[in-house]
Order: sequence, then structure tokens, then C-alpha cells
Amino acid sequence: MVSRTQVNDPQLLEQTTAVAVEEKAKLRKNFRRFDMLLFTVCALVGLDTLGAVSKRGPVAFFWLVVLAVVFLLPYALLMAEIGSAFTLEGGPYEWMKLAWGRLAGSLGAMLYWVTNPIWVGGSLVLTATAAFQTNFANLNRGQINLWAGHPIYVGAIVFGLAFIWGSIIVAIVSLDKGKWIPNFGAIGRFVVLGLFSLTVVLYAIKHGLHSAPHLGAYNPFGGGWSLGITAALGIVPIILFNYVGFELQNGAAEEMVNAQRDVPVTVIRSGLIAVVAYVIPIFGIILVLPSSKVSGLSGFMDSVGQVFTVYGSAQKVLVQIATALFILALMTSGAVWMIGSDRVAAIAAADGGAPKYFAGFSARFGTPVRVNVTSGIVATIFFLAATVIFTGGKSAQLFLVVLYLATSTTLLSYLLIFPAVWKLRVSHAHVHRPYHFPGGDTALKVAVVIVTFFMVIGSWVALFPGTLENWLGGSYVWTDNWSISRTEFETFTLGT
Repeated sequence: MVSRTQVNDPQLLEQTTAVAVEEKAKLRKNFRRFDMLLFTVCALVGLDTLGAVSKRGPVAFFWLVVLAVVFLLPYALLMAEIGSAFTLEGGPYEWMKLAWGRLAGSLGAMLYWVTNPIWVGGSLVLTATAAFQTNFANLNRGQINLWAGHPIYVGAIVFGLAFIWGSIIVAIVSLDKGKWIPNFGAIGRFVVLGLFSLTVVLYAIKHGLHSAPHLGAYNPFGGGWSLGITAALGIVPIILFNYVGFELQNGAAEEMVNAQRDVPVTVIRSGLIAVVAYVIPIFGIILVLPSSKVSGLSGFMDSVGQVFTVYGSAQKVLVQIATALFILALMTSGAVWMIGSDRVAAIAAADGGAPKYFAGFSARFGTPVRVNVTSGIVATIFFLAATVIFTGGKSAQLFLVVLYLATSTTLLSYLLIFPAVWKLRVSHAHVHRPYHFPGGDTALKVAVVIVTFFMVIGSWVALFPGTLENWLGGSYVWTDNWSISRTEFETFTLGT
């Protein structure tokens, strides 16, 4: 072991390995504030879940707004403090290691990393495929019959593999060049969501509202405590999944030009952008479309196709442009999470928390190519295995199952990340903090308890849907929510 001084704070001495020091010497400082902002917007604003949230109607919108205040805000402020104070490459791993030790840090890094191959090879690729099939070309070609009633299609497989490895290539390319694709992805989000929001207004003027925006419809317990609990716990994990990602940029902390100055600014600004990017489109969908016209898998693009009818003969072209930008946004969502989380995994390996093989950063690109490729392989295996298991027109089932799976692994990692903020405030109080959580130690401790509580609830519900709902007096009926048995769900989820 060797002692190494943190780049931006001589008060912080980190115990690490000679391998980590050697690998970090390959990093290049080219991550500027503008890049960090768009990178974090890509991480936070995931278009694949807009349909899943909108389908739940006004109650889902209520929880979207409430969680923006009671979860997203304190979470952002916590990450602004720890992200600007502890600016080590592999951010979340280093925070967890400093707070809880190498073993806990390694476990947290594993959970934080593995989410993303599952997500990219699952719900992201499914959503992109559905959008392409609807608005460009049918991918159900080259049928191969595995067994009776369970065909797979070569066209869909080829598209899925291209999507997955496109994300991986972006992650492999050096950050000074690769960052521009996520930057364009963020801008693409603004264009799609902005145009959609404007078109919703035009559609409402022409066709009227599906449901009047009266306050009673947004009361989560208007139908009684039982239905309220069931609805809340059914949607909260997905909203939490949407609202995480502030710390991801710190995976590349030592590649930032000025981390201590830029992290707090980009965290706060990206949080505000994310809230607007979710609230306005989802509110518009709820107002103009009945839930029967919104699906979890292709809900957002279905809504785009519906409201774009106001453009008459230009509808098809505009929808195809929106679809292309939508698929780009999905790919860049996967790419930025690969860029950040793969660095977390590589630094954990370099520090002795995972096999040394995965520690390597490319001297040419300055990126963790071995972990990047491993992520692509895991995503590919997951995609192919899930496609085989959920064949025969079960893509909608697969989407929801893998979304819950990705949600569970993501939220579990934060059970170690969030409390680390408080632990480091106590154990490393001497480290300079360019930004302090407002309200002092007590306010920070309360915030940590609140956001960790939400992670506990979200993780449990994502792993074992219906159990907590019914224990709290809800009315969760498994067959009303899933087209597969609980045994199949738990086998697929826990088995993965």
C-alpha cells in the first residue's frame, strides 16, 4: 500500500495501491463545466420511463412533484458537498471506502456498476427497438423458432446489439472526444421534450383535454388508504430511479478541469433541468391522453405520434425526426452511465477491491477499456438471455421486469453512498469543503436519513413487489400488475 495525496486537497491522504497510482497517471483533464452539466442531464433525464410514469396518471404526477422536493433536492445538495470535497477518480467507490472500508466500497461499486449493463441490455434497448419498429421499419424479420410459440427475430437482435455496442464505443473513446456524443444527446432531449410540450398545447387547443386538471384527481389517497398505498409504492421506485445520477460525474473526478468549483454548480443546475424535463411532458401526457393510450414500453413515442397529428401531412416526418432524437437520447443515457460507473468499477479494481485485470486504463484513450468491454459483454448476454426467455410477444412484460431489476440494483448501492456523506462529515471534518450542505450538521443528518429511507423503501419494493404494500394495508394483487408469476419474477430478478 502507498499513501497518496488528493489532487485538490493536501489535507486528505488516501491509502491506495501502486496500481491505482499508475493507472490514474493515464487520466487527462478535459472535463469542463459545460460538459459536466450536459453529462449529468443525460444521466438524470431518462426518456425510457416517461411512459411508465405517465401511465399511472395524476397520482404518479403528484409523487413526481413531491419527490422532487423531499428527495431530489436534499440528494442534490448532499452530492454537491461530497462531490466537491472528495474529488478522487471513481468518486462513489472512494467515498464508500473512506467511510466504510474497502470491502463495503467494493460491494457498493459492484452494485453501482452492474445496474448499467442490465439497464442498457434491458429496458433501454427494448424501448429503442419499440420506437424504431413503430416509426421506421419492422424488425421482426429473420424468424428463428426456438420452440413452439417462441420465435426470435434476427432483425431485432441485430438492432439491439448495434444499440448496446454503440453505447460501449462512446464509453471507450477518450473523454475529450466521447463527451460530445452525450452532449448532443442532452441537446436532443431538449429538442424532443420541448417540441413535444409545445405540441401538447396545440393538441389541447384543437382537441380539448382528456381530463380536467382538478386537484382531486391528484390526491393519492382520494380512493382510500389501501389504493393510495398500493399506487404510491408501485410508482415511487421508478421515480427514484429517474431522479438519481448527480454523483455519476464524479466517476471522472480527476479528469475534471476544476472539480471543486464546478461540481456544486452542475449538480444544482442539472437538478432544476431534470425536474422541468420530467414534470412538463408527463403533465402534458396526462392531460391530453387517456391511460389506455399510454404504455410502459412505448408510451412516450406513442404519445408523440398521437399529439403530432396536429401537424397534418408533416406528422410522419416530424415523428421520425423525434424518434431518431429519442433513440439517440436513450443511447447516450446508457453511454454516460457506462462512462461514469465503469470508472467506478475500474478504480475499485485498481485499489484492490476487484480483480486486477479490470483496473486497466488505456494509455491511448485514458478510459477503462477492459471494464467497458466487460459491460458490453454483460449487456449482450443479458439482452440475449432475456430475449430468449421472454419471446412470443412478451416484450412489454420484459420491459417492466428488467426495469424493476435495474431499479433494485441501482437503489441498493445508494444505501452505502448516502450515509457516507454524514460519516465523512464526522471522520474527515478537516477536509476543505467548497460547498456545505445548508443548515449545519443537524440538517445534513436529517437529509441523509430521509434520502436513505427512500432508498430502503424503493429497493424493497423493486425486489419484492406487493409485500410491503400489503403489509402496510394496501390492496396489491400480483396478477393485476404482472403477466408472469411471482416465482418467475423472483427467479429472474434474484437469479440475475
